Amino acid sequence: MAQRVLITGGAGFIGSHVADLFLREGWTVEILDNLVTGKRVNLPAKARFHEMDIRSTEAARLVREGKFDVLVHLAAQMDVRKSVADPVFDANTNVVGTLNLLEAIRAGESRTRVVFSSTGGAIYGDFVTPPNVETFPKDPESPYAIAKYAVELYLAYYGRVHGLDAVSLRFGNVYGPRQDPHGEAGVVAIFSGRILDGQPLTVFGDGEQTRDYVFVGDVARATWLAATASLPPQERLDSRALNVGTGAGTSVLTLAAALKRAANSDVPVQHAPKRPGEQQTSFLSVAKIEKTLGWKPAVSLDEGLRETFEWFAAQRGTAAGAAR
Repeated sequence: MAQRVLITGGAGFIGSHVADLFLREGWTVEILDNLVTGKRVNLPAKARFHEMDIRSTEAARLVREGKFDVLVHLAAQMDVRKSVADPVFDANTNVVGTLNLLEAIRAGESRTRVVFSSTGGAIYGDFVTPPNVETFPKDPESPYAIAKYAVELYLAYYGRVHGLDAVSLRFGNVYGPRQDPHGEAGVVAIFSGRILDGQPLTVFGDGEQTRDYVFVGDVARATWLAATASLPPQERLDSRALNVGTGAGTSVLTLAAALKRAANSDVPVQHAPKRPGEQQTSFLSVAKIEKTLGWKPAVSLDEGLRETFEWFAAQRGTAAGAAR
């Protein structure tokens, strides 16, 4: 009998790639998504889809009664700026919504492993010197990151007190085909669209802020391994936390130049004022996930940006053809 996975946010950018990989591995895949940011076009044909909100009683019932081997929890309010503007909404979705699912697992009869998508940049804040290691102090700069940190604390609690089998993946800035221009790593999608429109690339602040840009295919593979591999004991908060990145920081200016090369474009770069709540320097140590899961990033930045831009260009061509 095939193993069963429920992927929340599975109609989204990362979730749809994760769903594709689980299907290739022969799993039965079900997807829960409210389609606020997810898209029906991203849903794999062989996955069963439930249009629900993670805060709902229907979602709790599905998790409680679904007999899933794994819950990959990717559904979230993912826009840092929106979390700054409306921290109550952010916490209601990202903290309360997650607790709704965790309580459902606790009330159910299945031994469900939870793979939680946390944040590998924002959770550490600006008071550490990268590369960020999992055991670094956490002092997040935004409500979005605070909510992710809170969920990790809950997962550690549920593990110690209720025996929950859970792992937190602290993603770097994920980019790739199907990326939405909103959220933490939307800059690649935004820049791709601007290049296709022949418009300048807007860089906030001096453009020297760094991020760890990791390709979505590599992230899907890390998620798959976290769902299926043996894991260390659940003890302290960071015992089952794993950074997922490249181990290298890339500035926004460097990213813009690399994407322009991938697109063979000469659009100019323009600067705008720095945004509140935005981290300056962030990239991740990936030594722990390599040791724990045998995972390494396989796709270089240049290769990933080229594949991503080609996807956006193809989408633009398809849309133009449909309009004619």
